[in-house]
Amino acid sequence: MPNETPDGTTGTTRPHRDHAIRRRLVRGEQSALAELYDGHASVVRGLAHRFLDDEDAADRVVAEVFAEVWADPGAYEPERGSLRSWLTELTRRRALRHLDESPLDPGARARLEERIRAASAAARADHMVTAMPGSLRTVLELAYVGRRDYREAAAELGVSEDEARRRLRLGLQLLSAAAGNGAEKAS
Repeated sequence: MPNETPDGTTGTTRPHRDHAIRRRLVRGEQSALAELYDGHASVVRGLAHRFLDDEDAADRVVAEVFAEVWADPGAYEPERGSLRSWLTELTRRRALRHLDESPLDPGARARLEERIRAASAAARADHMVTAMPGSLRTVLELAYVGRRDYREAAAELGVSEDEARRRLRLGLQLLSAAAGNGAEKAS
Protein backbone atom coordinates (compact mmCIF):
# COMPACT_ATOMS: atom_id res chain seq x y z
CA MET A 1 0.00 0.00 0.00
CA PRO A 2 1.44 3.41 -0.93
CA ASN A 3 2.33 5.85 1.81
CA GLU A 4 0.85 9.31 2.16
CA THR A 5 3.45 12.02 1.73
CA PRO A 6 3.41 15.26 3.74
CA ASP A 7 1.93 17.10 0.78
CA GLY A 8 -1.06 14.71 0.87
CA THR A 9 -0.21 12.75 -2.27
CA THR A 10 0.32 9.02 -2.30
CA GLY A 11 3.32 7.22 -3.65
CA THR A 12 6.75 6.34 -2.46
CA THR A 13 7.99 7.92 0.74
CA ARG A 14 9.99 11.13 0.58
CA PRO A 15 13.27 9.48 1.72
CA HIS A 16 12.83 6.81 -0.95
CA ARG A 17 12.22 9.47 -3.61
CA ASP A 18 15.25 11.44 -2.41
CA HIS A 19 17.45 8.32 -2.71
CA ALA A 20 16.02 7.57 -6.16
CA ILE A 21 16.66 11.11 -7.45
CA ARG A 22 20.21 10.99 -6.06
CA ARG A 23 20.90 7.67 -7.82
CA ARG A 24 19.58 9.06 -11.09
CA LEU A 25 21.64 12.25 -10.74
CA VAL A 26 24.79 10.23 -10.00
CA ARG A 27 24.12 8.22 -13.19
CA GLY A 28 23.96 11.54 -15.07
CA GLU A 29 20.25 11.46 -15.95
CA GLN A 30 19.34 14.95 -17.09
CA SER A 31 15.67 14.17 -16.52
CA ALA A 32 16.44 13.75 -12.80
CA LEU A 33 17.91 17.25 -12.69
CA ALA A 34 14.88 18.60 -14.53
CA GLU A 35 12.57 16.84 -12.06
CA LEU A 36 14.54 18.19 -9.11
CA TYR A 37 14.51 21.68 -10.60
CA ASP A 38 10.76 21.56 -11.28
CA GLY A 39 10.08 20.43 -7.74
CA HIS A 40 12.44 22.73 -5.85
CA ALA A 41 13.52 25.75 -7.93
CA SER A 42 10.74 27.94 -6.58
CA VAL A 43 11.81 27.16 -2.99
CA VAL A 44 15.47 27.84 -3.80
CA ARG A 45 14.61 31.09 -5.58
CA GLY A 46 12.27 32.21 -2.82
CA LEU A 47 14.94 31.62 -0.20
CA ALA A 48 17.64 33.31 -2.26
CA HIS A 49 15.42 36.33 -2.79
CA ARG A 50 14.50 36.42 0.89
CA PHE A 51 18.19 36.24 1.78
CA LEU A 52 19.51 38.80 -0.69
CA ASP A 53 16.48 40.95 -1.60
CA ASP A 54 17.84 41.15 -5.15
CA GLU A 55 16.11 39.52 -8.13
CA ASP A 56 19.24 39.14 -10.26
CA ALA A 57 21.33 37.77 -7.39
CA ALA A 58 18.53 35.32 -6.53
CA ASP A 59 18.46 34.08 -10.13
CA ARG A 60 22.25 33.61 -10.05
CA VAL A 61 21.98 31.66 -6.79
CA VAL A 62 19.36 29.34 -8.30
CA ALA A 63 21.58 28.66 -11.31
CA GLU A 64 24.62 28.09 -9.08
CA VAL A 65 22.78 25.75 -6.70
CA PHE A 66 21.49 23.50 -9.48
CA ALA A 67 24.84 23.63 -11.29
CA GLU A 68 26.49 22.46 -8.05
CA VAL A 69 23.95 19.64 -7.70
CA TRP A 70 24.63 18.54 -11.29
CA ALA A 71 28.40 18.78 -10.87
CA ASP A 72 28.50 16.74 -7.65
CA PRO A 73 25.24 14.88 -6.94
CA GLY A 74 27.12 12.49 -4.66
CA ALA A 75 27.60 15.34 -2.19
CA TYR A 76 23.99 14.85 -1.11
CA GLU A 77 23.85 12.29 1.69
CA PRO A 78 20.21 11.17 2.17
CA GLU A 79 20.92 9.73 5.62
CA ARG A 80 21.73 13.27 6.84
CA GLY A 81 18.40 14.79 5.77
CA SER A 82 15.99 15.47 2.97
CA LEU A 83 16.91 16.76 -0.47
CA ARG A 84 14.94 19.91 0.32
CA SER A 85 17.03 20.51 3.45
CA TRP A 86 20.24 20.00 1.48
CA LEU A 87 19.10 22.42 -1.23
CA THR A 88 18.19 24.94 1.48
CA GLU A 89 21.69 24.65 2.93
CA LEU A 90 23.30 25.01 -0.53
CA THR A 91 21.16 28.11 -1.09
CA ARG A 92 22.19 29.59 2.24
CA ARG A 93 25.87 28.99 1.47
CA ARG A 94 25.59 30.49 -2.01
CA ALA A 95 23.75 33.54 -0.66
CA LEU A 96 26.49 34.04 1.93
CA ARG A 97 29.10 33.73 -0.83
CA HIS A 98 27.30 36.45 -2.82
CA LEU A 99 27.26 38.52 0.34
CA ASP A 100 31.01 38.04 0.80
CA GLU A 101 31.62 39.17 -2.78
CA SER A 102 29.54 42.34 -2.46
CA PRO A 103 31.10 45.61 -1.31
CA LEU A 104 29.04 46.32 1.83
CA ASP A 105 29.93 48.20 4.94
CA PRO A 106 30.14 46.02 8.09
CA GLY A 107 26.76 47.20 9.43
CA ALA A 108 24.91 46.37 6.20
CA ARG A 109 26.71 43.02 6.01
CA ALA A 110 25.69 42.17 9.59
CA ARG A 111 22.06 43.08 8.84
CA LEU A 112 22.08 40.88 5.73
CA GLU A 113 23.67 37.98 7.61
CA GLU A 114 20.97 38.27 10.28
CA ARG A 115 18.36 38.33 7.54
CA ILE A 116 19.81 35.13 6.07
CA ARG A 117 19.70 33.43 9.49
CA ALA A 118 16.09 34.54 10.02
CA ALA A 119 15.06 33.42 6.53
CA SER A 120 16.73 30.03 7.09
CA ALA A 121 14.81 29.61 10.35
CA ALA A 122 11.57 30.61 8.62
CA ALA A 123 12.22 28.12 5.81
CA ARG A 124 12.83 25.33 8.34
CA ALA A 125 9.61 26.24 10.16
CA ASP A 126 7.64 26.38 6.87
CA HIS A 127 8.98 22.97 5.90
CA MET A 128 8.24 21.53 9.33
CA VAL A 129 4.66 22.82 9.25
CA THR A 130 4.01 21.40 5.77
CA ALA A 131 5.60 18.07 6.74
CA MET A 132 3.71 17.58 10.01
CA PRO A 133 0.49 15.56 10.16
CA GLY A 134 -2.64 17.45 9.13
CA SER A 135 -4.20 17.23 12.59
CA LEU A 136 -1.26 19.11 14.14
CA ARG A 137 -0.97 21.58 11.27
CA THR A 138 -4.69 22.41 11.43
CA VAL A 139 -4.70 23.21 15.15
CA LEU A 140 -1.55 25.37 14.76
CA GLU A 141 -3.16 27.26 11.90
CA LEU A 142 -6.34 27.79 13.89
CA ALA A 143 -4.35 29.04 16.89
CA TYR A 144 -1.80 31.25 15.16
CA VAL A 145 -3.41 32.27 11.89
CA GLY A 146 -7.04 32.12 12.99
CA ARG A 147 -6.25 33.52 16.45
CA ARG A 148 -8.35 30.93 18.24
CA ASP A 149 -7.56 29.55 21.67
CA TYR A 150 -7.43 25.79 22.22
CA ARG A 151 -11.08 25.71 23.38
CA GLU A 152 -12.29 27.38 20.17
CA ALA A 153 -10.01 25.16 18.08
CA ALA A 154 -11.39 22.07 19.85
CA ALA A 155 -14.98 23.13 19.13
CA GLU A 156 -14.19 23.88 15.48
CA LEU A 157 -12.37 20.56 15.00
CA GLY A 158 -14.90 18.53 16.95
CA VAL A 159 -12.31 17.17 19.38
CA SER A 160 -11.95 17.42 23.15
CA GLU A 161 -10.18 20.40 24.66
CA ASP A 162 -7.51 18.02 25.98
CA GLU A 163 -6.93 16.65 22.46
CA ALA A 164 -6.70 20.16 20.98
CA ARG A 165 -4.21 21.15 23.69
CA ARG A 166 -2.17 17.97 23.08
CA ARG A 167 -2.04 18.59 19.32
CA LEU A 168 -1.06 22.21 19.83
CA ARG A 169 1.67 21.28 22.31
CA LEU A 170 3.06 18.56 20.00
CA GLY A 171 3.04 20.88 16.99
CA LEU A 172 4.88 23.56 18.96
CA GLN A 173 7.41 20.98 20.20
CA LEU A 174 8.11 19.93 16.60
CA LEU A 175 8.63 23.56 15.57
CA SER A 176 10.86 24.15 18.58
CA ALA A 177 12.95 21.10 17.70
CA ALA A 178 13.32 22.36 14.13
CA ALA A 179 14.43 25.77 15.40
CA GLY A 180 16.91 24.11 17.79
CA ASN A 181 18.42 22.01 14.98
CA GLY A 182 18.85 25.12 12.88
CA ALA A 183 20.57 26.97 15.71
CA GLU A 184 23.02 24.08 16.14
CA LYS A 185 23.80 24.12 12.38
CA ALA A 186 24.40 27.87 12.42
CA SER A 187 27.01 27.55 15.18
